[in-house]
Amino acid sequence: MFGYTEEQIANFGLTFGVSAFMLYMVFIIFQLARESKAGRFGTFVLFLALGVGLLGFVAKGAIKWMMGVE
Repeated sequence: MFGYTEEQIANFGLTFGVSAFMLYMVFIIFQLARESKAGRFGTFVLFLALGVGLLGFVAKGAIKWMMGVE
């Protein structure tokens, strides 16, 4: 499609699509904290609890990049 292979399209989608989704998830967590009037500590706890999965995904990518595994 448009001169790109299926692997290139999948890699683009995984890189930018998942990154955009993760940024949207951060926005959702922030909105949840703001609407619930959680305060500073409550916002920190929300980001800590709900953001651990996002952080794990980023860490996995960084570890794979450092090891040279694709």
